[in-house]
Amino acid sequence: MPAKKEKTENLTGEALKSRLVDLKKEQMNLRFRKTAGQLQQTHLVRKTRREIARTATKISAAKKGA
Repeated sequence: MPAKKEKTENLTGEALKSRLVDLKKEQMNLRFRKTAGQLQQTHLVRKTRREIARTATKISAAKKGA
């Protein structure tokens, strides 16, 4: 269940925060599945972690710009 690839450029502050929460839930789910040995696509852990970082950076940049 990979995280959906969405464009983050056009999202509002609230939408970015909501996306960040969803990505963190997905990360937790992937970690549990990896630990249990049920995750076949281990690259999704790294991909989700990087998407979290991108989203957090967008939120931080929006705060500085506002």
